[in-house]
Amino acid sequence: MSIITRLRCITLDVTGTLIAYKGELGDYYCMAAKSVGLPCPDYKRMHEGFKLAYTNMAKQHPCFGFADKMPNIIWWKTCVRDSFIKAGYDYDEETFEKVFKRIYSTFGSAAPYSVFSDAQPFLRWARKKGLTVGLVSNAEYRYQDVILPALGLSQGLEWDFGVFSGIEGVEKPDPKIYEIALARAGDIAPEETLHIGDSMRKDYVPAKSVGMHALLLDRFKTPDAESWRESGATVLPDLVAAQEWLTSEQST
Repeated sequence: MSIITRLRCITLDVTGTLIAYKGELGDYYCMAAKSVGLPCPDYKRMHEGFKLAYTNMAKQHPCFGFADKMPNIIWWKTCVRDSFIKAGYDYDEETFEKVFKRIYSTFGSAAPYSVFSDAQPFLRWARKKGLTVGLVSNAEYRYQDVILPALGLSQGLEWDFGVFSGIEGVEKPDPKIYEIALARAGDIAPEETLHIGDSMRKDYVPAKSVGMHALLLDRFKTPDAESWRESGATVLPDLVAAQEWLTSEQST
């Protein structure tokens, strides 16, 4: 008997599982700088600066400033300004405001993202099978309200409910975010739920800790995948393979 016969709900991670970033971070920061007549920032310095700034903001104001009631745009403005400063670019206020406006609007649109070709078919297939489909993501409200619908992944067509850290105030790997998902699904039992993601730490371990089934996607052939398998995790290359696994007799 295949595992799908025992499931009532599937939850999925978003970035790396359903969608991916297009190009490099530097591409978008370069376009923003050029739009106001500035030279292109150095890609490597910009990438490193952003990593440091984002990590600091996530520690100081987790879940995109949820607990501090920090407006989303202020969280990102602080993060982007610090990214430039750490990369060695300290623009005057008027210049930065113009650059930031371009960056914020770009990352609040479908432009920097692409949808994996198997994402929409898999989500629609799961819902057609009668499963409740939920998204669990460390992301802010624009994923739910703007970005995913613009990418053709809409609530009511491809997914039923979303649990986004910037809206809930809880983020992966905290198991509580998975408990919220189970409640939102209609108090479906964890053993009747499967979570699909691309991170052992943020997806697999916390989902399993609350009693859910879990599997990992290795879309980019990460070196960690071998250790995932050795630890007993089911690791598959994509959602086409996940669909086959769900309906196979070996998935029980």
